Amino acid sequence: MSLFGEAFAWILDPANWGGEDGIAANLWFHLVFSLAVVGAAAAIALPVGTAIGHTGRGRDAAVVLSGGLRALPTLGLLVLVALALGVGIIAPFLALVVLAIPPVLAGAYAGVGSVDRKTVDAARSMGMTEVQVIAKVELPLALPTIMGGIRSAVLQVVATATLAAYVGGPGLGRYLFLGLQTGDYPLTLAASILVIALALVLDGVFAGLQRLVVPAGVVAAREGHKLRPRSPRPRAAVGRP
Repeated sequence: MSLFGEAFAWILDPANWGGEDGIAANLWFHLVFSLAVVGAAAAIALPVGTAIGHTGRGRDAAVVLSGGLRALPTLGLLVLVALALGVGIIAPFLALVVLAIPPVLAGAYAGVGSVDRKTVDAARSMGMTEVQVIAKVELPLALPTIMGGIRSAVLQVVATATLAAYVGGPGLGRYLFLGLQTGDYPLTLAASILVIALALVLDGVFAGLQRLVVPAGVVAAREGHKLRPRSPRPRAAVGRP
C-alpha cells in the first residue's frame, strides 16, 4: 500500500476516531482553539484598526507593527513563551494571538480607511456623532475587507496551531509530532491531510460569510450598474452623393 493509501486508511479507520485522544477529540480541540485565538486577536486588533482607519492617524506605525509581527518566528516565540509560562496551551495561545493580529489589524484599518470620505461627510452633515459614523456607516461598508483579514488569520492559525503539540498541547499536531518522532510517516501525512481539510472547510465558511456581509445597498448598486443599459453609440453621418 502506498504512503497516501496508508494515511487515508488510518483516517478512515473508525477505531482511531473515538476516545479522549481520538481524531474527533483532537479535531474539535484544534477547531475551537484556532477560533478562540482568532477571537482574542480580533478583540485586540479590530478596535485599534477601526480607530486608525477612521482618524487616519497611526497608519504608518500600524504598517510597521504588522510587518514586524509577521516577521517573528512563530516556533521561536512559542518556545520563548513556553519557557516563561511552562508547557500547556497558554504558551501556544499567546504566540498564535501575536501571529493572528497583523492580518486582522490590516483588514480593519484598510477597510475603514477605504470608505468614501464623501459618504462619511454626508453622515456627519446629517448630525451623526463620530461613534454613529463608525457604527452605522464605516463598519458596515468595511465589513467585507474586515472579514477578509479575519479569514486570512483563521487560515494562518489553523495551519500553525499544530505547533501547540510541541509544548505539550493537544490537537492535530500531536499526530504530526508523534509520527515524526517514531518514523511513522503515514501518521504524519494523515495529520497533515486533516489540517489541510479543516483549513479548506473554514476557508469556504469564511468566504461565504465575507460575501454575506456585503451591505445590501452596495449589492443593489452593483446589480444596477450591471443592468443599466448602455446608450447606443452615435452613428457617423453619411453624406449623400
